[in-house]
Amino acid sequence: MSSPRETADPERSAGPEDRPHDVDAAMRDAPEHESEPEFEPECDDEACDDHASDDIRADVMDPEGAERRRSRKAQPIGEEPRPEDHEAENDQAGNAGDRAVAGSEARVAEGPDAIREALRTIPFSPGVYRMLGAKGEVLYVGKALSLRKRVSSYLRLNQLPERLRRMVSLTRQMEIVTTRTEAEALLLEANFIKKMKPRFNILLRDDKSYPWIMLTEGHAFPQITKQRGRPVKDATYWGPFASAWAVNQTLNLIQRSFLLRSCSDAVLSSRTRPCLLFQIRRCSAPCVGRIDEDGYGALVEETRQFLSGKSTDVQKALVEEMEKASEALEFERAATIRDRIRGFSSMQESGIINPASIGDADIVALWQEAGKSCIQVFFIRNSRNNGNRAFYPDHADDDAPADILSAFLLQFYDDKPPPAQILLNADPAEFDLVSEALTLKRGRKVELVQPKRGERREVVVHAETNAREALERRLAETAGIRKLLEGVASTFGLDAVPQRIETYDNSHIMGQHAYGVMVVGGPEGFVKRAYRKFTIRGPVTPGDDFGMMREVMERRFGRRSEESEGNERPQDWPDLLLIDGGLGQFNAVKAVLSELGVQGVPIVAIAKGPDRDAGREWFFQDGRSPFQLPPNDPVLYYLQRLRDEAHRFAITTHRAGRSKAIRSSELDAVPGIGAVRKRALLNHFGSLKGVRQAGMDELAAVPGISGETARSIYQFFHPQ
Repeated sequence: MSSPRETADPERSAGPEDRPHDVDAAMRDAPEHESEPEFEPECDDEACDDHASDDIRADVMDPEGAERRRSRKAQPIGEEPRPEDHEAENDQAGNAGDRAVAGSEARVAEGPDAIREALRTIPFSPGVYRMLGAKGEVLYVGKALSLRKRVSSYLRLNQLPERLRRMVSLTRQMEIVTTRTEAEALLLEANFIKKMKPRFNILLRDDKSYPWIMLTEGHAFPQITKQRGRPVKDATYWGPFASAWAVNQTLNLIQRSFLLRSCSDAVLSSRTRPCLLFQIRRCSAPCVGRIDEDGYGALVEETRQFLSGKSTDVQKALVEEMEKASEALEFERAATIRDRIRGFSSMQESGIINPASIGDADIVALWQEAGKSCIQVFFIRNSRNNGNRAFYPDHADDDAPADILSAFLLQFYDDKPPPAQILLNADPAEFDLVSEALTLKRGRKVELVQPKRGERREVVVHAETNAREALERRLAETAGIRKLLEGVASTFGLDAVPQRIETYDNSHIMGQHAYGVMVVGGPEGFVKRAYRKFTIRGPVTPGDDFGMMREVMERRFGRRSEESEGNERPQDWPDLLLIDGGLGQFNAVKAVLSELGVQGVPIVAIAKGPDRDAGREWFFQDGRSPFQLPPNDPVLYYLQRLRDEAHRFAITTHRAGRSKAIRSSELDAVPGIGAVRKRALLNHFGSLKGVRQAGMDELAAVPGISGETARSIYQFFHPQ
């Protein structure tokens, strides 16, 4: 079904000379001004420079000369290295580290001059370079087999396309990190790109985590469940899955076949009778002793074998067990095993969706149209399709498909282990180098394959078809939105078509659990990765919507101080603010922006009016009397969608915060009080108030509460 999640450990198989640098350590050493921005930009990418390939071929053809060149200290252009420097230079070669090569102290070098001055100290060794702008923002991240040769190629301005000439002209500083091999540099480059999001790189917009199936360890009755995010110690993982739906479907089938518990340890220890899952034959009820440790351990072992790909052996053993039970006239037990086999068989259906000839692999297919790209990824584990996901990387219109695919693979597997095989519909740029880098990431061989025939080819064609259809739908949607944005610009008299519209709303109940939210809309629809939640810290008078809106605006735009202004990217700055509210909210927002010195951002407030009828909204804008749009105006519908999305996000955020507060209790903070003792206290005293007012002797009289625990509870509520 799926292979266990693996943690890349390249040092297991690498020799002492080939062990990679600690990429995470290099990331930690990166300058603070290059930390991941709060708002994500729209970005381009630089196509590979042809001149670098000549340098790489020269080093490959003459490895001894390449080693001599790498160990030579970088000198100013036109000067020869001094012989007395060679000993110190060789000590420097091969050591990874961050080197800042700034411009002259006397003046700030610009464009080509900054690159020339940086070349004074850039070595010939492999590594990663970063081009920085005037405010310290990262413009571009690149890797090279020879850093000095690669960076010097940017000085041939007449051979660069216009976009790269613009990038060079914006460069004010360069920073480098040296590595031992080009494959390590490729991995570090992908790591930096994903973290720093440079505006001239191809960017993978993948801010979602992937769910995995997790089997806990170190417990007499291990739990099987889904898990996202950082791996938990003492657990085994299988996956990844493309969506929560895909992992839930698989978990349901596993529960029907192997009857493992899905409840938490706290629920397991507090049950006094079987839950509904036991009644519908999806759990073996270890909580109340319906199965012993040995029997449950056998189920766990069967689950491990199945998830590790030994499904045939497991099914054969189940059939034999069912026949033995039938022969022994244990028909109820035989029927239970029969139901397990049925659930097991439904997971083994084959075809293009669940290809029998593919064990563990990812299917990656790219489709390009109208200067845009879509990449579909299908996750196949143990011949079962774990779902698929579409990606739309940001890149320049003239970027080659091979370059896009190469950048995608490296960034996609930056935070997850690649499978043993990746099936592609096209070859990525630097095919061998990408394969070597992914192998280094996984710690074992990763094979990149472009199948030509058979079932594997059919699966790739299926993924390619999905990529084409998804891109066609996206292009059709964006074309319609573009016309609506033009209408918004005309309606509100904007200087240009807005690329980023930020809509704000608040939600609370009499000032309790108050939240403000920001949703973002643009040419590609709702940009959910840019949504923000603001917990209202107050103090705010209950019902003071104006005060809440002021706090949200201060926290959103107050960060644009003189020190942080350089980190604010143009793509992250709003072209229009849409406020859910009337004239009061409009004036509150206008006053805050004026106090903060924020200028040039149009503000529009949208209110339903006294009748609160959709379609009869009133709009408030500076310099204009309140006005309405025609009821059938498409622009009105679009603005309603923005307002309703902000309202939805605010309501769900408020409800989630309120539910969390309701579920929590002061008793949760008392040392030594878990679920069982908390329940005993509440059952005995009737409420938290009764526990708070109880004396030490009364607390000690509760079943399960010792004298020491009673003293801890009393001291918690009576600290004096």
